Amino acid sequence: MQITSKIVPCLWFDDQGEDAARFYTELFPNSRITHIARYGEAGKEVHGRKPGSVMTVSFDLAGQSFTALNGGPHFKFNEAISLQIMCDSQQEVDHYWNALAAGGPVEAQQCGWVKDRYGLSWQVIPKSFLDMMGSTDMAAIERAFGAMMKMKKLDLAGLQRAFNGK
Repeated sequence: MQITSKIVPCLWFDDQGEDAARFYTELFPNSRITHIARYGEAGKEVHGRKPGSVMTVSFDLAGQSFTALNGGPHFKFNEAISLQIMCDSQQEVDHYWNALAAGGPVEAQQCGWVKDRYGLSWQVIPKSFLDMMGSTDMAAIERAFGAMMKMKKLDLAGLQRAFNGK
């Protein structure tokens, strides 16, 4: 097993870690599962998992290493942490948003944020929106930010129109 990142986020799942890792690695280019570790008899009195069941899945998404841990129902994802996807086009925003939103809670969709079917929060962001937010034109920033606050999935053309004052 080769780890490609110095810092590796560990994502805690009840028992869907392998399913989630497969979904994510199919969704993002330059991604792969690198290792699957299984529970054994050792520690069974603590972890309570069936020997041979998946314990961790190591995977890379677009060059970033992650670990999915099947740790049980003790902890759930919340919006205190999210993963950001920097998109080059509306087509890319649509692709990631639509795939991640499928099966996720609709009420968790706002301002470019979407929660997937596993409960993990993502921000699907057009890179050009970040350029707008870095402008020195405060009125343009306010217009674009105000438009963003009314959106679920970010609409790059709508953000640009607001930024330009149209």
